[in-house]
Amino acid sequence: MADEPQPDIHVVDRRWWARGDTAADTAEAPFEKPSYVQELEARVAAKDEELRATLARYREATAEFEQARVRMRRDVGKEVERGTRAVLAGLLDVVDNLDRAVESGRAASPGSALVQGVELVRAQFLATLEGHGVRPLDAVGLRFDPSRHEAATTVPVLDAAQDGVVVGVIRQGYTFGDDVLRPAVVAVAAFQNEGVPS
Repeated sequence: MADEPQPDIHVVDRRWWARGDTAADTAEAPFEKPSYVQELEARVAAKDEELRATLARYREATAEFEQARVRMRRDVGKEVERGTRAVLAGLLDVVDNLDRAVESGRAASPGSALVQGVELVRAQFLATLEGHGVRPLDAVGLRFDPSRHEAATTVPVLDAAQDGVVVGVIRQGYTFGDDVLRPAVVAVAAFQNEGVPS
């Protein structure tokens, strides 16, 4: 440590009584900070500014990270829902096949134990789907709604009030939550005026 060069230190004696000045003379002279204090204050101010900039970048990065996390959660949620909808829509084909089996069994041997068993399996299957939010879509007696129904045929009616009303369901539709999972394939009433030839 003895070999290290010592910094030049310049000390200014500001005691007015030691210099022989009066108090009035010292009041007029402006007080100047030593140069090393000014240099330290400049360094501290520069570090403060650097710290403020670093904090601003940190806050921006944190906000961006939070937005990315929210966006990723939303995207993952949409993908899970899309996958769930696809699986549930595929299971509706099984329900359709169970319906066909019940209809065929009733026509061949009404009241048989096999038909009753298939009906029980169908009811259990529908209850399981309902537990996952899948519900049958009401159609008969309602006005045709292209967002919920798919018209396969029209049925002529003589009552103008029945025009555009669903009169039969060809394939049952289902909802998943508030959305249509599969539209109902329906027959729609179409008003036919008897007096006007078609």
